[in-house]
Amino acid sequence: MAETSLVRRLGLAQATAINMTDMVGIGPFITLPMVISMMNGPWFLYAWLAGALLSFIDAMVWSELGAAFPMAGGSYNFLKETYGKNGPGKLMSFLFVWQTMIQAPLVIASAAIGFAAYFSYLLPLSPIEAKLMSGGVVICIVALLYRKIESIGKISVILWVGVILTMIWIIAGGLAHGNFLAPIKHINDGLTVNYAFVAAIGFASVKSVYSYLGYYNVCHLGGEIINPSKNIPKSMFISIAGIAILYMLMNVSVVSVIPWQHAKDSKFVVSEFMEQLSGHTSAKIVTCLILLVAFSSVFSATLGYSRIPYAAAADGAFFKVFAKLHPTGNFPYVSLLFLGGIALVFSLLFKLSDVISAILAMRILIQFISQALGLYLLRRAKSEINFPYKMPLFPIPIFLAIAMWFGILLSTGFHMVLGGLSAIALGTIVYFIKANMNKEWPFKPANYKA
Repeated sequence: MAETSLVRRLGLAQATAINMTDMVGIGPFITLPMVISMMNGPWFLYAWLAGALLSFIDAMVWSELGAAFPMAGGSYNFLKETYGKNGPGKLMSFLFVWQTMIQAPLVIASAAIGFAAYFSYLLPLSPIEAKLMSGGVVICIVALLYRKIESIGKISVILWVGVILTMIWIIAGGLAHGNFLAPIKHINDGLTVNYAFVAAIGFASVKSVYSYLGYYNVCHLGGEIINPSKNIPKSMFISIAGIAILYMLMNVSVVSVIPWQHAKDSKFVVSEFMEQLSGHTSAKIVTCLILLVAFSSVFSATLGYSRIPYAAAADGAFFKVFAKLHPTGNFPYVSLLFLGGIALVFSLLFKLSDVISAILAMRILIQFISQALGLYLLRRAKSEINFPYKMPLFPIPIFLAIAMWFGILLSTGFHMVLGGLSAIALGTIVYFIKANMNKEWPFKPANYKA
């Protein structure tokens, strides 16, 4: 079993570092102008607050489940436990792994594509060169992760320090410029709270939420976290609070120097910001740091996702080959290599804007909404399962999370929603074929003990 094969060697600091490096990545640097453009006004900061609010509420769901079921695979185990190990939970957990095999490489590819796009500030790349660059990033990440977990924990902390220093430098630059509070003073200029504003918040939140994703990465590594009942919830809330503050300060800092009317059309807004403040050399340095942050994000995301197919295979619910551990390093190398290989292909094929919407559409129904509903059903059933962490005001945060995720799903657009539903439908067909062959639920009674 996955929960007994892995070793608990990641503490609170390392777990928080893994979360935060996954959350930041290239996301806020490339989505900052996208969010401003969608809101088309100084009130774009509300979209970043909306992303933080959704993350906090959803983290309550993840905290309850992560503390109660601290095993490798995260949502795979949550869906299996909440919907019944020998009943519908088999279908739900299978669908999660099914969509993970598509959307996890999309996440990894998005960061790699963003890396190549931002690298163009230093050295203009042709379309083919950009694809080679993004593919090279994926290969380097897999090579770095091909080692023991304790070594990865140390690497994560080093990369985390790079992330924090980069954000602090950007914020300090805006403070030193002397106009830092202006964007906050004018945040409500021309604001009218109506349907158009709410719709704009919805569409812009698709991009801002993308920049917060990763606060739950620690749950995928549940089998390797020390004292998980406390460290899993703590690492998530610390990560979200810290990143939300850094994002807001960074946005304010940038638009205090570059007016939002100009920032919304910039491809390298932070680099241009630093060039205006300190010259071209400083702009190149901050660009290199942003690239380090992007690289760190791919590193952290790939680490967490590689544990999901492994956990399912070790549980007998996925192809056995994914259950293999490295003979000396004790890490799921087959899973790592497979996801890295698919991510490499995606990084060569897709555009960044499409990838961001596809990521959210793929995971919202099966992962975010389904596990929130599953937690509600499990708590209502008054099972004997121990919940070391319990959310305040239960079940209100669950219903809020479901409603907000549903709104984000609709904002991804009809084609993305249709694509997500199609993937679920195909996965369901595959599951029933597999279940019929193996005589699993529903072709065996729910109380059947495998």
